[in-house]
Amino acid sequence: MSCPVCNERKEKRFCPAVHGKICAQCCGEQREVTLDCPSDCPYLQQARQHEKPRDPNSVDREAMFPQVEISEQFLYEREQLILGLSYALAKSTRAGRSLDGNGLTDRDLIAALTSLARKYQTLVQSSLIYQETTANLAHQQIEREVETMVKEFREAEQKHLGYSRLRDSDVLIALVFLLRMALMRTSGRPKSRAYVDFLFAQFPETQSAIAAPDAAGSRLVIP
Repeated sequence: MSCPVCNERKEKRFCPAVHGKICAQCCGEQREVTLDCPSDCPYLQQARQHEKPRDPNSVDREAMFPQVEISEQFLYEREQLILGLSYALAKSTRAGRSLDGNGLTDRDLIAALTSLARKYQTLVQSSLIYQETTANLAHQQIEREVETMVKEFREAEQKHLGYSRLRDSDVLIALVFLLRMALMRTSGRPKSRAYVDFLFAQFPETQSAIAAPDAAGSRLVIP
């Protein structure tokens, strides 16, 4: 039998994306490009293990908000904020499965994080509320979950400290940190879910709340 993707070469390996066998070449060339590969595909997992880290020079510099500085001190002091935002991303991405039968991709997260970062950048620079409208329901879901987390974070500070010290500039820096991580962890292929799977590994589906860093150990990974 010939490969159903190229209709030329002989089929050799089972592809869960097409629910049948395809040739090795199409598997390698079309993986996360035209093939919507599930995260548990053994060939995808094997490829990720041998894939070289993404070259920073291959990423559009402007997409990484180069004007936003991220210090090691900020990462240390605001680790819980970053973990909270990461948890919100994982939660909204899981919820997004009901909006998109194939599941959300790294591009969805990157688009939502970019929109949120622009909003907070405008808020920090001019105190004006910037609202980038999108018709994408999945992106809306991600943005709502992140905004809810920021609101709850401020409420928690208010409860325990008597005031909230979380500034919009802190949220901006944290969002840009996560955006840069997403841009470096994704393979760059259209259907890549490398960053999505990284988030899922950090926050398993059975976990209903963020574990305290001192109880579970730091899960903040510098890209």
